[in-house]
Amino acid sequence: MIDVAVVGLGKMGLSHLSMIKAHPEVNLVGVCDATGYLLDILSKYTGVATYKDLGKMLDEAAPEAIIVATPTHLHAGMIREAFRRGIHVFCEKPLVIDPAESVELAALAEEKGIVTQVGYHNRFVGAFREVQRLLELGAIGTVETALAEAYGPVVLKPAGRTWRSQRATGGGCLYDYAAHPLNLLTWYLGEPESVSGSQLTSIFSAQIDDAVAATLHYPQGTAQIIANWSDESQRKMTTKITLWGEHGRIHADRQEIQVYLRDTAEIPEGYRAGWNVRYTTDLTEAPWFYLRGEEYSAQLDAFVWRARSRAVHGQNDFGSAAATDRVIAMISEDATRVDARLAASGHTATITPLAPRRASRFGTALRALRGGAR
Repeated sequence: MIDVAVVGLGKMGLSHLSMIKAHPEVNLVGVCDATGYLLDILSKYTGVATYKDLGKMLDEAAPEAIIVATPTHLHAGMIREAFRRGIHVFCEKPLVIDPAESVELAALAEEKGIVTQVGYHNRFVGAFREVQRLLELGAIGTVETALAEAYGPVVLKPAGRTWRSQRATGGGCLYDYAAHPLNLLTWYLGEPESVSGSQLTSIFSAQIDDAVAATLHYPQGTAQIIANWSDESQRKMTTKITLWGEHGRIHADRQEIQVYLRDTAEIPEGYRAGWNVRYTTDLTEAPWFYLRGEEYSAQLDAFVWRARSRAVHGQNDFGSAAATDRVIAMISEDATRVDARLAASGHTATITPLAPRRASRFGTALRALRGGAR
């Protein structure tokens, strides 16, 4: 058994709480939130110890691991509080807003031998895991073109002011929606060398983006990212990945993976030349507790077992999440550029060169993580 506490009782926090409390190898020792009536209800009907102060909970309940499900801008401080006490951390995505801090936290966890994980649940979806397996086998050869998509009905009218409606606190489609397919791309293809053509579009929101589009450049090809959380045609969030290689094509979403293999491909066992379809239900083991999807239970189960065995490196650890944070920051910065757009024929574009970049805190931290400044 392992003692676990939950921090934050929003939508994701309540989901994590219900799953982790039912885990057969977990003893729930505390819940922390700023909302008193939620804590009162939980205490009355579940008997779990409740706290408004994180430090007090970490000291009194003494969890071995915590689940952080608070607004993004609060993540870093809470993670550091846990790290100071040697507590393992599962954190909702994205890890933090500043990619330099992501690198610092990943390095600190490594130094202290602390198990970390970020809630990019798509890496636990059977179909998306099969994509990674096929790529490792070289089934479609070198990936030359990719398309990563995410759509859903989150913001369908002008809304009031919450943390999700402010970029400084981690709100917006880029942080909340595009982060998921971007995380899959960093898993499949690694980090891009550069990004271009980035556009952050407001549809209903006053201060943040409701739609994202960008091109990611890799040594062997490109990937397009498109995300829109103001899409009323979707019942809930939909994430899709399509990859084209010299020997075939792979398309996957949460429900299935479709694979087309040319005669030139090295055909993996269980597949054949031409079209193949495999369903997530056939690629996924049944979890101990189902809520929203098998992948949500699977990711928490992976964290519990890693924490129990002190396996510092694993799926979605802070190091891999830092790579996704870096790509998000690249897109955000690229969207502000005015020197890389070609005007329509007959018009003159004003080209404003960017000032030379100074060494950033992120660059310094990244070099330190990789083994020394250069």
